[in-house]
Amino acid sequence: MSIREHRSAHRRKPGWAAPSDPGVRDRTLPDRGWNVLPAGSRAFRFPAPSGALAAFAVGDPGHPRVVLLPGATGSKEDFVLLGPLLADPGFLVESYDLAGQYQSAAAGPVDGSPYEYGLFVADLIAFLAAGSTPVHVLGYSFAGIVAELAFADRPELFGSLVLLGVPPQSGQAFRRVRWIGALSYVLRPRQIASLIVWGIVSNLNRVPPGRLALVRLRFAYTNRRSVDEIVGLLMHVPDLSALLRHSAIPVLVAVGHHDLWSTDVHRAFANSIGARFRVYPTGHSPCETTPHQLARDMLALYRSAEPG
Repeated sequence: MSIREHRSAHRRKPGWAAPSDPGVRDRTLPDRGWNVLPAGSRAFRFPAPSGALAAFAVGDPGHPRVVLLPGATGSKEDFVLLGPLLADPGFLVESYDLAGQYQSAAAGPVDGSPYEYGLFVADLIAFLAAGSTPVHVLGYSFAGIVAELAFADRPELFGSLVLLGVPPQSGQAFRRVRWIGALSYVLRPRQIASLIVWGIVSNLNRVPPGRLALVRLRFAYTNRRSVDEIVGLLMHVPDLSALLRHSAIPVLVAVGHHDLWSTDVHRAFANSIGARFRVYPTGHSPCETTPHQLARDMLALYRSAEPG
C-alpha cells in the first residue's frame, strides 16, 4: 500500500471519534484471563531473522497497520485490551513476542552470540516490511529503543511512533529509575535483572490475579539470558534525540504518572524531541491499565499524520 493509499484508507474508515469517557472505562476494567487473545484475532508465527516469533493480529488485513511491540519480560498479551480499541476504528493491529521472550523463547542469536540491539531491530524491520507500509508503531519500554533504531535505519516504514514508558535518557538508563537508581552503578546486569524479575514475580506492583498468572507463566518460558542481556543493553542506550527531533512523522511519548522514571524526566525528553506528551494515572503499563485513554491519544496521533 502506498503512502497515499494508506492515508486515503484512514479517511474512508468511520469510527474516528475517541471512546466516550475513556477514564471511566479504564477505572472500571475487570480482571481477565490475560493469556486469552482478543476475540476474532489470529495467532501466527512470523519467520524473523532471529527465528520464529509468536504473533497475533486483530482487524481487517486490508486496513492500515499498527504494530505494538512489547518490552523485556513482556509479551504480545500486554496489548489484548489496547489492540481491539485500535482495530475497531479501522486498523489491522499486530504484535509479537520479542526474541527470547515467552512464546518466542527459542528465537535469538546463534552460536552463543549475545542479544544485541541489531538482532531486535532486524526482526522489527522484517516484520514491518512483510506487510503494507507505512506502519504506525508503538514501542513499549525497551522496545521503544528498538523502534527508534529501526526508524533511524528505515524511516519510510513508519507512519507514526509511540514511545510508551521508554527510557527517557541515553547512556545508563537505570540511573534515574525510582527504586534502583544508585544500585545500578554497582550491580552487574544479571543482578539488576534478578531484582527486576523478583519484583515482578513477587507482585510488588499489586496487579490483579489474572494478570499475575500471566506474568508468572511467562517466566517459565522466557530465556533468562535474554533478560540479562537486555538489561545490559539498557546500560548503553543510544542517543537518537536529534534524529527524532527532525522526524517527519508524528511522535507521542506516553507514560504513567508512577512510571519507573519521573514524569519530569519523561517530559524533558518529549520536549527535547518535539513530541506530544501524555501522562496517565497509572504505573509503567498504560497499555494494560489505561488502554482507553491511550487508544484515544493514539488515534489522535494517527489523524495528525493525515495531510491537511
